[in-house]
Amino acid sequence: MKRNIFILFIVLLATIPVRSQLVVWNPEDIKLLTKQWEGERSPDGRPKVSDAHLERLEKVSIEEAWEFLRRKGYENQFENFSDIHENSWVIIHPDQTMVGRALTAQYTPMRFDFDDYLQEVGKKQNIEKVNNELPVSLLNEGDIYVADAYGKISDGTLMGDIIGNNVYRNSKRGVILNGSVRKLDALTEIEGFNAWIRGFDPSSISGMVCASVNAPIRIGRVTVLPGDVVLAKRSGVIFIPPQFVVELILSVEIAALRNDFNLQRREGKIDNNTDFNEWLKRQPNLPMSKEELDAYLNRQANQPRNQQQTRSQRQ
Repeated sequence: MKRNIFILFIVLLATIPVRSQLVVWNPEDIKLLTKQWEGERSPDGRPKVSDAHLERLEKVSIEEAWEFLRRKGYENQFENFSDIHENSWVIIHPDQTMVGRALTAQYTPMRFDFDDYLQEVGKKQNIEKVNNELPVSLLNEGDIYVADAYGKISDGTLMGDIIGNNVYRNSKRGVILNGSVRKLDALTEIEGFNAWIRGFDPSSISGMVCASVNAPIRIGRVTVLPGDVVLAKRSGVIFIPPQFVVELILSVEIAALRNDFNLQRREGKIDNNTDFNEWLKRQPNLPMSKEELDAYLNRQANQPRNQQQTRSQRQ
């Protein structure tokens, strides 16, 4: 009997797939990590918020996004590295907003046995070389390269103008780097490229390894997941879970329309007995589709008043 149980155990072990550490996370694990997203995904498994919604998000302020996410219980989504212990972001074009989908990378200090391991694991994933060019090669249009290089400035330059050009060629966006760059003048000349970084240095990257791509990373006080939507402005960067993007945009757009409605009513252009929702449905040039509007209004009508879960309840 014992012998039969032992044989059965060996057979079961043989049928269980062996999972090893991955440099680039696979689509199945990314889907599990981001299971609250129910929409389209990129081939690598990351949530793919639509280009149209990314464009509308540009008009949302950091404060509006921050307040919305706090109401959802997500209190650690903003970073500008400007508290008492940190320096602030350096922004190549501070007057420009950048919006896109996060492709993440984690860098760690060089340890040669760990680097040897990463290179061997990379070969199993058909990766020729695991280095700072790997995440850039995986970017698609609409992506923003988000990397944690643990704030390293000297020898922490994740890119110069060559990699910067590759970033823009692949993504038509830029980067959010908890690290540094080199060749600032040349990077500034890449039309459409922007960067939120920790600083500039003439050195080349040294003493670092790219430990993972498309895994969760930390940017200051934020845990960033692959596929998070990045809203980067002069005041800092906010990382929005993709499942909230549409509702966030609609809440901001409808708040602006309500302000317009109230102004028109004060000016006597609208009768005081007019219902806002009915007025809203009659407007000819709304920023959202009729389907989005109807879904939002139905959701608001059916939402319990005290639905929001507090942080203390979560903890």
